[in-house]
Amino acid sequence: MAKKPLLSVMMPAYNEERTIEIILNHVLDRPEVGEVIVVDDGSTDGTWKVLSQLARDDSRVRPFKQPENMGKGAALQRAVSELRMQFALVQDADLEYDPRDYPALLEPLFEGRADAVFGVRGFAGQTAFSFWFVLGNKAVTFATNLLFDCYISDMETGYKVLRSDLWRRLNLQGTRFDIEPDITARILRLGYRIHEIPIRYYARSREEGKKLTWTDGVRALGTLARLRLASDSQLFGPSADDEYHRKRQRELAERHPLITDAKRESNP
Repeated sequence: MAKKPLLSVMMPAYNEERTIEIILNHVLDRPEVGEVIVVDDGSTDGTWKVLSQLARDDSRVRPFKQPENMGKGAALQRAVSELRMQFALVQDADLEYDPRDYPALLEPLFEGRADAVFGVRGFAGQTAFSFWFVLGNKAVTFATNLLFDCYISDMETGYKVLRSDLWRRLNLQGTRFDIEPDITARILRLGYRIHEIPIRYYARSREEGKKLTWTDGVRALGTLARLRLASDSQLFGPSADDEYHRKRQRELAERHPLITDAKRESNP
């Protein structure tokens, strides 16, 4: 894959003073990164101060501040509205996800084989999980597969990478941790297949700042059911461009690796 800036990194942050400089330095080390859109979601610690200094040191860091804590989903919606690069990825401001996985996540998009790529936790290196955390994740992932007749392995993964055009067309409405099922359900309702890539994952504990709870899992199930039953106009608005998505999916089908390899062999 060409190592040129083509990736927008969207980073919602809430009270991450301890880790935000560390993770941003790792993100900025990646040659694929053209910009980092960091949305401070009403932090009450020193997150904004650290972020402001980093933005002064590197022009790729574009900080925005929410007037109050509105939730991860609201911060992500703000970041989507600011995208400038061809592809965009969600990067949490803690240290659970490793930017060294960017090349693998981007490869299917860069080659034109997918418009949506999820990083799957558990198939590569990882630290220990909570049993109940894993069980909850399996439950909401099973519900996703059942409701949308798909087969994905990790619906709640924080590493979701999409073409920026697709991010803008999802019409996201989730404001808190319901943003993960909101993203996934809308991608599937539009007819896209989700490509999965194994990633590293370093789970943090409650003491280290883990914010997700079992109530978020219950809300995720409700969000999935609601979005499965909603009409297309309710999800994407009356002006949704269905032809754009049909065209993109035809283009993706034509970029199957075996088809493109055969064409290259027949046209040396």
